[in-house]
Amino acid sequence: MTSQIGQSSIRSDAIPKTTGRAIFGTDVSLPGMLHGRLLRSPVPAGRIVALDLSATAALPGVHCVLTAADLPDLRSGLLLMDAPLFARDLVKFEGEPIAAVVAESREIADQALTLAVLEIQELPGVGTVEEAIATDAPLVHPEWESFTTPPGIDWPRSGNVVAETFSDPEGVDEAFSNATTIVEDRFEAGRQYQAYMEPRMAVAEFDGERFTIHVAHQFPYNVRDRVGAAIGVNPSSIRVVGHHIGGGFGAKLDTGLEPYAALLARQCGRPVRLANERTEDLLTCQSRDNAVIRIRTALDDDGQMLARDVDILMDSGASATDIPFLASIPMHVFGSLYQIGPVRIRTRAVYTNTAPTGAFRGVNGTHLYFALERHMDHIANSLGLDRLQYRKSQVQIDGSELPTGQVLDDAGILLEAFESIEQMAPWHELGQGPNRGVGIAACVWLTNPMPGSATLKLNGDGTLGVITAATENGSGAIAAGVRQIAAEELGLSADQVVVTMPDTDSAAFDAGSQGSRTTHIVGRAVGEAAKEVRGRIFETAAELLEAAPEDLKLGDGAVTVSGSPSVQVSLAEIAATAQASRGPITGTGSYTTPMPPFNPTCATGLLFPAFPTPTYHVHVAEVEVDPDTGSVRVLRYLVAQEVGRAINPQAVRGQIQGGVAQGLGYALWETLQIKNARYQQRTLEAYGLPLATDVPEVEIALLEHPDPAGPYGAKGVAEPPIVPVAAAIGNAVEDAIGRSINTIPINAELVLEALDGE
Repeated sequence: MTSQIGQSSIRSDAIPKTTGRAIFGTDVSLPGMLHGRLLRSPVPAGRIVALDLSATAALPGVHCVLTAADLPDLRSGLLLMDAPLFARDLVKFEGEPIAAVVAESREIADQALTLAVLEIQELPGVGTVEEAIATDAPLVHPEWESFTTPPGIDWPRSGNVVAETFSDPEGVDEAFSNATTIVEDRFEAGRQYQAYMEPRMAVAEFDGERFTIHVAHQFPYNVRDRVGAAIGVNPSSIRVVGHHIGGGFGAKLDTGLEPYAALLARQCGRPVRLANERTEDLLTCQSRDNAVIRIRTALDDDGQMLARDVDILMDSGASATDIPFLASIPMHVFGSLYQIGPVRIRTRAVYTNTAPTGAFRGVNGTHLYFALERHMDHIANSLGLDRLQYRKSQVQIDGSELPTGQVLDDAGILLEAFESIEQMAPWHELGQGPNRGVGIAACVWLTNPMPGSATLKLNGDGTLGVITAATENGSGAIAAGVRQIAAEELGLSADQVVVTMPDTDSAAFDAGSQGSRTTHIVGRAVGEAAKEVRGRIFETAAELLEAAPEDLKLGDGAVTVSGSPSVQVSLAEIAATAQASRGPITGTGSYTTPMPPFNPTCATGLLFPAFPTPTYHVHVAEVEVDPDTGSVRVLRYLVAQEVGRAINPQAVRGQIQGGVAQGLGYALWETLQIKNARYQQRTLEAYGLPLATDVPEVEIALLEHPDPAGPYGAKGVAEPPIVPVAAAIGNAVEDAIGRSINTIPINAELVLEALDGE
């Protein structure tokens, strides 16, 4: 039969999604369902002086109200227990929940909120990362020392510094003192909102003993565990049921409305639904963090990089979320692409009185590589060298070592990626003409590890069921990749494989749809489960065919005898026979990526110590700048991406196109300005998403170097395409206008300011 690997098979969710029959989280409606709404702080920092909800509770149709006074004083978090469900005395950011109301309808709940009497005494707040580390800065959390961490996990933190990672290898200061040239830069990146079509939602019910929470979420098990911690119940008392996701891009990895829905369902004795309005969602979503990055590099007479010194300030917002992990990412970036001496890296993630930041496709790699690759252009230009040729002369080779001590055995793929780009479009032919420029950027990125699992069951009709808590967030990792892997393992076509929706009661643990891990991890788990299923299939078929198991072959939905293809038995008959005699044919498998060797003493605060299953990428952008308006038009965009093995090439190309589109929005248009700790943009229109006409067709070269540990060689695919985009665009804009813009987004105003600076 035709192999399912490398085929652009139709996704399993294609028909329900294109016909409108798919049930998304926001579509869930349960009998007797009530509607909840949150009363949120209108100020970024202040003390609650008065809160009177008597009129709110008395409104006809209102079932209950809830505040911090009704709950134990619990805090929760991914790593640092610093986030209360409701503000009790102090509010820490605009939009922080203060109370909840449940009513017969959303309209009544909204009306009830207008009757709340809330008085807050505004206090001085911290709005920027540089304000946060000032010696006289007010503390966002005066009680920060009381925040707990999981047993055995700790890292440097103090005051407004929620996490610090620091590496200071020998030789950095000596290299700078001996340098012929020192190149230094300062870069600043703003926040980016995930802008999914379906705002955050949750529907919860409570049967007197257990909770069931319906979600459109990327990480159901995290919902279960985080809600349990937040409301003080055993996680196994919570069942999380997943539905189709209307976009996530990382924002739906942590909890949002789920703990409130659970509490309110228990309080009211009926199912409760909460869903954000768009402005509410934008103001409170855990967006990509903003940052300030300072970088300087020491060079010798020949332009060789002797050492580097990097200082990063990252904005965690008002709680830690996942940023203690992200503070480690610079350790994997600033010595990754090019041959260099020792690298000193100091990263501080700080609290501010703004909405907590969190995961977004590519996390902080987008602005870290922006800084690194813009800086590389600065170095090449200062040396009077061609920017591409300088990179190729300095690029890492097989066996190169990161500052963490991790060895990149296949780093030579980077040079192949550079050369693939040149084959697609010769470098010297791009960016020619008035107001045109070309930029290039590269990156090394990981395939996220963490455990995954799958159960396979051979159905009575010969089809295969796949049960997993992994979610299909739109990338095709489940609907295409995992489905095709399962089909290939058991000799079926992809349309004979049925993948269930995630349910924490029926599927074993999976670490969520994040970091391009799903196809790689769950695909491996499927392979492990398939071994057990194949063994049972051959055992049963051997009896039916009166043949030795080792003489049997599996394919095209049947088992045949080697050398006698006409002698066969269908999988349907095998499944029915086994069910009647030995029991149903099932198999389970699990997998987690082994952590590559690293040096645990290379830095303090290193919580994310290695980059497992790395992939290699080079992007080129050609732009044209309008000198009268400052607008930037992207003429061409080229990507060379190493993918291990493309399980579904069309899906891979779609993810690259989508990642580049998001990266272009981040680089040029999407704006979340913070003034006095408040977002200035509060609608999607003001925020500035790119339109279809702004995004060119992405020209793609897929580089396949199968990973021995990956299912059929697959590595992560969906996350890396966004990572180098801002850097490539920034380098192209500078080439076009002859002026450097070191801020993201590179909007028209900044372009005009740079041009006026001539």
